[in-house]
Amino acid sequence: MSAPDFWDDNERAQKLIGEANGVKSVVDEFQALASEYEDLEVMAQLMQEEQDDSMVAEIEAGIAALIKKLENFELQLLLSQPYDRLNAILELHPGAGGTESQDWAEMLLRMYRRWAEKRDFKVEVLDYLPGDEAGVKSVTLLIKGYNAYGYLKAEKGVHRLVRISPFDASGRRHTSFVSCDVMPEIDDDVEIEIRTEDLKVDTYRSSGAGGQHINTTDSAVRITHLPTGVVVSCQTERSQIKNRERAMKMLRSKLYEKKIEEQQKQLAEIRGEVSDIAWGSQIRSYVFHPYSMVKDHRTQEETGNVGAVMDGDLDAFIDAYLRQQINKPDKENGAS
Repeated sequence: MSAPDFWDDNERAQKLIGEANGVKSVVDEFQALASEYEDLEVMAQLMQEEQDDSMVAEIEAGIAALIKKLENFELQLLLSQPYDRLNAILELHPGAGGTESQDWAEMLLRMYRRWAEKRDFKVEVLDYLPGDEAGVKSVTLLIKGYNAYGYLKAEKGVHRLVRISPFDASGRRHTSFVSCDVMPEIDDDVEIEIRTEDLKVDTYRSSGAGGQHINTTDSAVRITHLPTGVVVSCQTERSQIKNRERAMKMLRSKLYEKKIEEQQKQLAEIRGEVSDIAWGSQIRSYVFHPYSMVKDHRTQEETGNVGAVMDGDLDAFIDAYLRQQINKPDKENGAS
């Protein structure tokens, strides 16, 4: 960063600064934890020397708080896969159910925004298609922050809601599904071959918020990758050129993800494993009625505090999932 030509390539410079800040935050947190530990150690020695039992409660509270911080810090260190550190592209798509499912998608959109805010991650809306009456038909977010993809990959899958629908005049209980897709924002140095002749590019008028100009020009861009059928769109920028650049980045990420999924599928077939990726195979259920509970079906992690979860308190679920993934190889080796 101190090189004379550092700012010659602004985009690369910003990327390096982000990486440096991410590493620095890990080091700073480690040093803070080490300092807290030393302070507690000194307090414990002082209590023993002076035989002052009044300090016991304070020390115990300090130890409990330090253990919780250490667990969170350990989780950060576990995010060591090649693309964990990258920004995340998150897409929400409602299932069958019309307005009810679209409303559920908007609730999840708010949940992920709140989660990102608590971590000081930046959120950009890349594409937004509002529902006919309420909610959203689809939305794509770019969540920018160190390890954003590492954390949010735990959210990929189908999310199921059970509640009394506010859109049902009879007050009946409804079940709704929303698919959440998460992929890393792939760096430009990752080689993904995209041929111009394989692309179909459409421009259209933006349907989202953005002022008079963005809604009265054909600045939005939709790109279809013909060989795979992958479709991406972006309408967040006023410039059609910038929307196209962003859409191409999304396409690179999707094609890379597809490539990895195909490799994993081949490995699964070799091992004889069968993965059910049907729409109904939800990863998590959110029950508002007849009782309150959120349960992750992969890890069995659950809580009765639905309100906190919908306000972005997802760390317990993300933590449980990531630890499960880390432990999987050990279990498989032990079994063999």
